[in-house]
Amino acid sequence: MLGRRPRLVEVRITHHFASFGGTFHHRSLGHNDGVSIDPSESHELVRRQRELASLYATAKSLTALGELDDVLQSIVRHAHDLMGTDFTYLSLVADGRLSAKAAEGTISAAFLSATIPAGVGLGGKVLTTRRPQWVRNYAGSTHIDHDAGFDRLVGTEDLVALLGVPLVIRDEVVGALFAAYRSERSFDAGEIALLSAFADHAAVALNNARLYEESRTALQDLQVAYRRIEEHVAVVERAQAIHEALTGVVLEGGTPDDVAQLLADQLGGTVALLDAAGHRSGRVTTSVQDGVARSVAPIRAGDSHLGALEWSRDAATGASDAMDLRTLERATHILGLLILKERAVAEASERLSGELLTELMVGGPGIGPAQRTRTRARGIDADRLNLVLVADSATVPPTDLARHLHEIARDRAGLAGEHLGKATMIVPSTDDDRTADEVHRRLRRALGSAVTVVGERAIGHDWARAYSLASRCGAVMRALTHTDRGVTTGRYALYAMVFDPDRVRELDRFLDTSVGPLADHDERRGTDLVGTLSAYYDHRANVAATARALHVHVNTLLKRLDRVGDVLGAGWRTENDLELQLGLQLFRLRNSG
Repeated sequence: MLGRRPRLVEVRITHHFASFGGTFHHRSLGHNDGVSIDPSESHELVRRQRELASLYATAKSLTALGELDDVLQSIVRHAHDLMGTDFTYLSLVADGRLSAKAAEGTISAAFLSATIPAGVGLGGKVLTTRRPQWVRNYAGSTHIDHDAGFDRLVGTEDLVALLGVPLVIRDEVVGALFAAYRSERSFDAGEIALLSAFADHAAVALNNARLYEESRTALQDLQVAYRRIEEHVAVVERAQAIHEALTGVVLEGGTPDDVAQLLADQLGGTVALLDAAGHRSGRVTTSVQDGVARSVAPIRAGDSHLGALEWSRDAATGASDAMDLRTLERATHILGLLILKERAVAEASERLSGELLTELMVGGPGIGPAQRTRTRARGIDADRLNLVLVADSATVPPTDLARHLHEIARDRAGLAGEHLGKATMIVPSTDDDRTADEVHRRLRRALGSAVTVVGERAIGHDWARAYSLASRCGAVMRALTHTDRGVTTGRYALYAMVFDPDRVRELDRFLDTSVGPLADHDERRGTDLVGTLSAYYDHRANVAATARALHVHVNTLLKRLDRVGDVLGAGWRTENDLELQLGLQLFRLRNSG
């Protein structure tokens, strides 16, 4: 990790980590980036293994959907063990106060009763700024508002250095995760990124636990309702059966489609899941059209709209009572929980795929035993990952592009993620041009807008070199306004090496000085000196062969070449011959788009 020696007691962290384990894009590190560390390759690999393994364990805790306190304590324990801090704790906001909910490594049992106003202390700065914050010496810091009660606990715990990161659920800061040391020190970018990753898990776990509690409460309410309607024994028995079946779906790891099919079997008619663009009303609505009754219940998770459940049946014979509609509505709570769980698992899978991709990129050339084992566990043969693809769009951010690449990578037994700010994928390929074209067409259909995909074969598992060339060629393509195609680097590699593709004016200036005079002459006079000179070089300056190719007399060709000399100067054949040939090739490439 790179950084500078600390110069201030306290620093405000104002950068965002796109994903733990990837490349960190620093916006600002204040006056303190931490001490520069260059661990050995083996130590770095071990550290990454431990970090990713702990995050995986945390993700498993998340999908287990246990009690909130158990999940949060598990996350704090994993964060504490992996970061090696003296103690770690998590606090949540309630009624304007920030209260500790889970801790590991504390001395005093009273610490879990710690509660302070949400606007004071380091936690207050975290909540206010919505970004990580840290201090080298909490007690001595003058940049935070102190709380006397909490300061006494700080003294009991001998707390000195403290790092806090926000817990965010749907743009709302609901708490903070803290890591502390009992000695004065700084926190580097890697430590902040790691704790932020655990905070992300904690936020998802908290949200899922709340939804789980809502679903459990809804099911309990449903049981009470069934018991009260004794006069409708048949309805109660059917509702109870549905309730038990729905509970079984949850316990057995069923999918949202399983829930829909179960309801159709029990209620009759058909039940369909609608996407998030459909019904958004807060309650079940029923309509009748062409003899078909349709009841639609929204699927929500907090403020998020996840879709809807539509129950269709014959209006004449399939009339439903309030209990059936209540069953349909209650089922949406379970569906919301299952959909959110599936999303969490998918996001965890995408995150692991991106982390593996980055690890291969920065750790190559070559594949370590641990990397080979971890890719094999995902059904991927790392030895066959021989094509690096970089996607870019003027209208779609890299994060969204990477999400689409994840879907393609799963189908092709590859890896995808965001690397150095670009959507990147590594896949096996036997026909690189065809693979690049197919990935481009699939992205184009999904996005509905222009996108470039550039592929480069990785020789000797040197994915970083292949990424670098593919990325530079993509920049050359943008400079040449080739913004909607899937290609390999072959046509652009030479120019990517000759020019700095991030400096478009440099390329334009080269074209203006080399071929520009001829192009201007052709435009004014209606001639084709550029084409004539290109053919001349294509035929290795053989006048007779060039004349035959252009279907003109040799004397006509010589007159045209003399005209080239009039435009470029008498020494054009010797003084800048190589520059002129390169300019002609680049001019033709740009106009081919």
